[in-house]
Amino acid sequence: MSRRRRASVLLLVAVIATAGCSSTVVREQPGARHAPARRVSTPRPGAIAVVARGETLYSIATRNGVSVLDLASWNSLPPPYTIYPGQRLRLYPGGSAPTRAASRGAATPATSPRSQPPAVAPAPPTASFAWRWPAEGTLVGRFLTGEPTQQGIDIAGAEGATVRSAADGTVVYSGAGLVGYGELVIVKHGDQWLSAYGHNRKRLVNEGQLVKAGDPIAEMGHSGAPRDMLHFEIRYAGKPVDPLIYLPPR
Repeated sequence: MSRRRRASVLLLVAVIATAGCSSTVVREQPGARHAPARRVSTPRPGAIAVVARGETLYSIATRNGVSVLDLASWNSLPPPYTIYPGQRLRLYPGGSAPTRAASRGAATPATSPRSQPPAVAPAPPTASFAWRWPAEGTLVGRFLTGEPTQQGIDIAGAEGATVRSAADGTVVYSGAGLVGYGELVIVKHGDQWLSAYGHNRKRLVNEGQLVKAGDPIAEMGHSGAPRDMLHFEIRYAGKPVDPLIYLPPR
């Protein structure tokens, strides 16, 4: 294999190994708002303060002899301690947070003016070709978004059962160098799509080989797994997607 092709294969393997795993470093930003200083509080059991227009949590806490932190804690207010006119604040610890002040005697639930409608998940990418099941067997593991160890599905079957290519493509990896996948085959379908087949007993194809949907590419096994099964992944632009969205019902 040429040096350029080997580099391309290693890049694809790195995508499989690292997608879904990330770390985030949170640094304090200049000018960030800090929690206000604590003062000695004098709780007033049973007392409620109704927020008036223009008031702040600090002014209400100061007027009622409690600390801002205690007042925020007693009413489950996270930083930056946003309040709104008509909100009822408990001046003592314990119990559930009081609701917003009633209008004309009718009780209404507390609502936040900053609440936003739930985010709508983006539609999954659409493939220009049809996928097929890579093996016969029982579905024993499903795709879990954000779970690095379950970025595909697991199909349990008999050792030696045929593993087939899920679509037309080119074999870009055939080996056992990726920890956790055992004997692994990766097939590339066009520019954006990859499929991966792990935990095989034996690989039947070589890198660079062209395969058609349904062609045998491996034998099911338990390399890197506690039982005989196929771990199957579909990735679009390097990112894992749920294979059950694309595989036909059965």
